[in-house]
This record gives sequence, C-alpha cells and structure tokens, in this order.
Amino acid sequence: MPLLNTTIIKLNEITTRIKNKNQLTPEDESIIKQIFKEINENGEMYDIDEIESWFENEGSWNNKLVRNRITNISHYQQTKHEQNTKFRMISDNDSCSCGE
Repeated sequence: MPLLNTTIIKLNEITTRIKNKNQLTPEDESIIKQIFKEINENGEMYDIDEIESWFENEGSWNNKLVRNRITNISHYQQTKHEQNTKFRMISDNDSCSCGE
C-alpha cells in the first residue's frame, strides 16, 4: 500500500523537526511518537515497510539504527492504536439482553 500524501507530509515534518539525524534524543522520540499517533488517529493506514523505505530513500537519514528506531516507533504506535480501537469496538458493542 503506497503512502498517502498526508502521511508523507507528516514524515517530512519529522525530517524537518529532528535536527540530528544520527542520534535521537528522548525529545525527538516523543515528537516522532506524537506524529505517528496523529497519523493513526486520522485513520491513515501505512505499511511499516513503506515507512522504512521512505526514510531510507529520503536522503538525510543515513544512520540505519536511527531509521530502524523510527520504524519501530511507527510500528508500536500503529499496533497500540489498533489495539485501542479494537477494545473500543468491543466495549461499544457489548450490550446485555436484559432490557437495560
């Protein structure tokens, strides 16, 4: 599944906001987590391999460990969002037949 333009805009935001592309600070990781959280909350789906490929081909992310960390964050945020959505769907549809 190719990345949506709105997702690419958010990935560019990561590239713009993170100054040191060779080492992420805890603040950098928080920014990245928040951006992927926003992507997921907006209902945009992405393939983790596409995220990895985008950062690899973007040009300024030369450190493979940093690219892997970003990919891991994106995967974690996506999985977390899917689990939260699944739990909401179960609780929203959970009704008793007792007439209440």
